[in-house]
Amino acid sequence: VQFVESGGGLVQPGGSLRLSCSASGFSLEDYAIAWYRQAPGKEREGVSCISSSSSGGNTYDTDAVKGRFTIARDNAKNTVYLQMNSLRPEDTALYFCAADATPYSSASLIPWPRDPDDYDYWGQGTQVTVSS
Repeated sequence: VQFVESGGGLVQPGGSLRLSCSASGFSLEDYAIAWYRQAPGKEREGVSCISSSSSGGNTYDTDAVKGRFTIARDNAKNTVYLQMNSLRPEDTALYFCAADATPYSSASLIPWPRDPDDYDYWGQGTQVTVSS
């Protein structure tokens, strides 16, 4: 299983980015998928997550990003996106996508955010820097 994140970069405050998480050898639609982030000197924190498609594709966001970030699936492309709007300097971090290895499970979703140990597969991360 290999995850690849992309879409990070440098953006000014108030700007937008869309992160992508794709996988080989793994059908993302059958699993809970999450985005986490880690800023220098801080612990990894959960950002957003989405349940498997057959479980309804329910989404959950941490309070810091509610109303600004949206997680979504494109099953035809086997990709999960994180649309980030109204970005702030405090959103600067390395962003990771992760998957719960148990198909159709919701145990790694609520209450959100969950401990990173609830997720089994991780990508290498994509850097997001919000700065003027």
